[in-house]
Amino acid sequence: MATTTGTPEANEVAGEDGVRRRDFIEIAAVSAAGVGGLVMVYPLVSQMAPSADVLAESTTELDIGALETGQAVKAVFRKQPVFVRRLTPAEMQAADAVDAESLRDPQTLADRTQEGHEDVLVVMGVCTHLGCVPLGAAEGENKGEYGGYFCPCHGSHYDTAARIRKGPAPTNLEVPEYTITDTTLVIG
Repeated sequence: MATTTGTPEANEVAGEDGVRRRDFIEIAAVSAAGVGGLVMVYPLVSQMAPSADVLAESTTELDIGALETGQAVKAVFRKQPVFVRRLTPAEMQAADAVDAESLRDPQTLADRTQEGHEDVLVVMGVCTHLGCVPLGAAEGENKGEYGGYFCPCHGSHYDTAARIRKGPAPTNLEVPEYTITDTTLVIG
Protein backbone atom coordinates (compact mmCIF):
# COMPACT_ATOMS: atom_id res chain seq x y z
CA MET A 1 0.00 0.00 0.00
CA ALA A 2 1.27 3.46 -0.90
CA THR A 3 1.51 6.16 1.70
CA THR A 4 0.50 9.73 0.95
CA THR A 5 2.64 12.66 1.88
CA GLY A 6 0.16 15.36 0.98
CA THR A 7 1.72 16.70 -2.28
CA PRO A 8 0.08 15.90 -5.64
CA GLU A 9 3.31 14.66 -7.19
CA ALA A 10 3.89 12.27 -4.35
CA ASN A 11 0.29 10.98 -4.50
CA GLU A 12 0.58 9.80 -8.15
CA VAL A 13 1.50 6.20 -8.55
CA ALA A 14 4.13 5.53 -11.23
CA GLY A 15 4.05 2.29 -13.14
CA GLU A 16 7.08 0.12 -13.71
CA ASP A 17 7.94 1.95 -16.99
CA GLY A 18 7.66 5.38 -15.40
CA VAL A 19 4.35 6.45 -17.05
CA ARG A 20 1.99 8.08 -14.65
CA ARG A 21 -1.76 7.50 -14.77
CA ARG A 22 -2.30 11.18 -15.59
CA ASP A 23 0.01 10.88 -18.63
CA PHE A 24 -1.97 7.89 -19.91
CA ILE A 25 -5.29 9.72 -19.49
CA GLU A 26 -3.94 12.80 -21.29
CA ILE A 27 -2.63 10.73 -24.20
CA ALA A 28 -5.92 8.81 -24.45
CA ALA A 29 -7.97 12.04 -24.36
CA VAL A 30 -5.87 13.78 -27.03
CA SER A 31 -6.00 10.68 -29.25
CA ALA A 32 -9.78 10.42 -28.91
CA ALA A 33 -10.15 14.13 -29.71
CA GLY A 34 -7.90 13.75 -32.78
CA VAL A 35 -9.87 10.79 -34.11
CA GLY A 36 -13.12 12.60 -33.43
CA GLY A 37 -11.84 15.67 -35.27
CA LEU A 38 -10.89 13.57 -38.31
CA VAL A 39 -14.30 11.91 -38.29
CA MET A 40 -15.92 15.36 -38.35
CA VAL A 41 -13.61 16.92 -40.99
CA TYR A 42 -13.51 14.02 -43.50
CA PRO A 43 -17.09 14.49 -44.81
CA LEU A 44 -16.51 18.22 -45.21
CA VAL A 45 -13.37 17.69 -47.26
CA SER A 46 -14.64 14.74 -49.29
CA GLN A 47 -17.76 16.60 -50.40
CA MET A 48 -15.49 19.00 -52.33
CA ALA A 49 -14.21 16.19 -54.59
CA PRO A 50 -15.62 16.12 -58.13
CA SER A 51 -18.60 13.85 -58.69
CA ALA A 52 -18.44 10.77 -60.90
CA ASP A 53 -20.17 12.47 -63.84
CA VAL A 54 -17.64 15.32 -63.77
CA LEU A 55 -14.72 12.88 -63.66
CA ALA A 56 -16.22 10.96 -66.59
CA GLU A 57 -16.21 14.14 -68.68
CA SER A 58 -12.67 15.12 -67.76
CA THR A 59 -11.23 13.20 -70.72
CA THR A 60 -12.44 12.02 -74.10
CA GLU A 61 -10.90 9.07 -75.95
CA LEU A 62 -11.15 8.58 -79.69
CA ASP A 63 -9.84 5.83 -81.93
CA ILE A 64 -8.28 7.70 -84.84
CA GLY A 65 -6.81 4.63 -86.50
CA ALA A 66 -9.65 4.48 -89.02
CA LEU A 67 -9.54 8.23 -89.71
CA GLU A 68 -8.37 8.55 -93.30
CA THR A 69 -6.45 11.45 -94.78
CA GLY A 70 -8.84 14.33 -95.44
CA GLN A 71 -11.49 13.04 -93.04
CA ALA A 72 -12.72 14.81 -89.93
CA VAL A 73 -14.80 13.71 -86.96
CA LYS A 74 -16.73 15.59 -84.34
CA ALA A 75 -16.53 14.58 -80.70
CA VAL A 76 -17.61 16.05 -77.38
CA PHE A 77 -15.23 17.17 -74.65
CA ARG A 78 -16.63 18.76 -71.48
CA LYS A 79 -19.97 19.30 -73.22
CA GLN A 80 -18.35 21.22 -76.08
CA PRO A 81 -17.71 20.08 -79.66
CA VAL A 82 -14.22 19.06 -80.74
CA PHE A 83 -13.09 18.73 -84.34
CA VAL A 84 -10.41 16.15 -85.21
CA ARG A 85 -9.12 16.30 -88.77
CA ARG A 86 -6.44 14.23 -90.49
CA LEU A 87 -4.94 16.82 -92.81
CA THR A 88 -4.06 16.07 -96.42
CA PRO A 89 -0.59 16.94 -97.68
CA ALA A 90 -2.17 19.79 -99.68
CA GLU A 91 -3.87 21.19 -96.54
CA MET A 92 -0.59 20.98 -94.61
CA GLN A 93 1.28 22.69 -97.45
CA ALA A 94 -1.35 25.46 -97.64
CA ALA A 95 -1.06 26.06 -93.88
CA ASP A 96 2.75 26.10 -94.00
CA ALA A 97 2.76 28.50 -96.96
CA VAL A 98 1.18 31.27 -94.85
CA ASP A 99 3.54 33.64 -93.04
CA ALA A 100 2.44 33.19 -89.40
CA GLU A 101 3.52 36.73 -88.50
CA SER A 102 0.96 38.14 -90.95
CA LEU A 103 -1.92 36.50 -89.04
CA ARG A 104 -4.10 38.13 -86.39
CA ASP A 105 -3.20 35.32 -83.96
CA PRO A 106 0.25 34.18 -85.18
CA GLN A 107 0.73 30.42 -84.94
CA THR A 108 2.24 27.90 -87.32
CA LEU A 109 0.75 24.50 -88.07
CA ALA A 110 3.57 22.97 -86.01
CA ASP A 111 2.48 25.12 -83.03
CA ARG A 112 -1.02 23.67 -83.30
CA THR A 113 -0.15 19.98 -83.75
CA GLN A 114 2.05 17.48 -81.95
CA GLU A 115 5.46 16.43 -83.16
CA GLY A 116 5.24 13.17 -85.05
CA HIS A 117 1.51 13.71 -85.65
CA GLU A 118 1.57 16.91 -87.69
CA ASP A 119 -1.26 15.58 -89.86
CA VAL A 120 -3.73 15.37 -86.94
CA LEU A 121 -5.38 18.68 -86.05
CA VAL A 122 -7.45 18.77 -82.84
CA VAL A 123 -9.42 21.95 -82.09
CA MET A 124 -12.39 22.97 -79.97
CA GLY A 125 -15.40 23.46 -82.24
CA VAL A 126 -16.33 26.79 -80.70
CA CYS A 127 -15.85 30.09 -82.54
CA THR A 128 -13.75 32.49 -80.50
CA HIS A 129 -16.04 35.39 -81.37
CA LEU A 130 -19.31 34.56 -79.63
CA GLY A 131 -19.21 30.78 -79.18
CA CYS A 132 -21.08 29.50 -82.24
CA VAL A 133 -20.15 26.11 -83.74
CA PRO A 134 -18.28 26.58 -87.03
CA LEU A 135 -19.00 24.50 -90.13
CA GLY A 136 -16.39 22.49 -92.00
CA ALA A 137 -15.91 19.34 -89.95
CA ALA A 138 -18.54 17.28 -91.77
CA GLU A 139 -18.41 16.33 -95.42
CA GLY A 140 -20.16 18.85 -97.66
CA GLU A 141 -20.21 21.68 -95.11
CA ASN A 142 -19.04 25.17 -96.00
CA LYS A 143 -15.32 25.37 -95.16
CA GLY A 144 -15.02 29.10 -95.79
CA GLU A 145 -12.67 30.97 -98.10
CA TYR A 146 -9.55 29.30 -96.71
CA GLY A 147 -10.65 25.65 -96.74
CA GLY A 148 -10.81 25.17 -92.98
CA TYR A 149 -13.86 26.21 -90.98
CA PHE A 150 -16.58 28.83 -91.41
CA CYS A 151 -18.68 30.29 -88.61
CA PRO A 152 -22.15 31.02 -90.02
CA CYS A 153 -23.16 33.29 -87.12
CA HIS A 154 -20.94 36.27 -87.95
CA GLY A 155 -18.79 35.15 -90.88
CA SER A 156 -15.44 34.19 -89.38
CA HIS A 157 -13.23 32.20 -91.76
CA TYR A 158 -10.53 29.82 -90.50
CA ASP A 159 -7.82 28.17 -92.61
CA THR A 160 -6.81 24.50 -92.75
CA ALA A 161 -4.86 24.91 -89.47
CA ALA A 162 -7.99 26.44 -87.82
CA ARG A 163 -6.35 29.87 -87.66
CA ILE A 164 -8.53 32.97 -87.96
CA ARG A 165 -8.07 34.59 -91.36
CA LYS A 166 -11.18 36.77 -91.86
CA GLY A 167 -14.11 37.96 -89.77
CA PRO A 168 -14.69 39.17 -86.23
CA ALA A 169 -13.18 36.24 -84.29
CA PRO A 170 -10.22 37.55 -82.27
CA THR A 171 -8.18 34.33 -82.00
CA ASN A 172 -7.66 30.93 -83.61
CA LEU A 173 -9.83 27.97 -82.68
CA GLU A 174 -8.52 26.66 -79.35
CA VAL A 175 -6.32 23.56 -79.30
CA PRO A 176 -7.12 21.53 -76.16
CA GLU A 177 -4.55 19.49 -74.28
CA TYR A 178 -4.32 16.05 -75.87
CA THR A 179 -2.05 13.07 -76.36
CA ILE A 180 -1.81 10.55 -79.15
CA THR A 181 -0.62 6.99 -78.52
CA ASP A 182 -0.68 4.58 -81.45
CA THR A 183 -4.24 5.05 -82.74
CA THR A 184 -5.82 6.49 -79.59
CA LEU A 185 -6.38 10.20 -79.08
CA VAL A 186 -7.00 11.27 -75.47
CA ILE A 187 -8.27 14.82 -74.98
CA GLY A 188 -7.93 16.29 -71.52
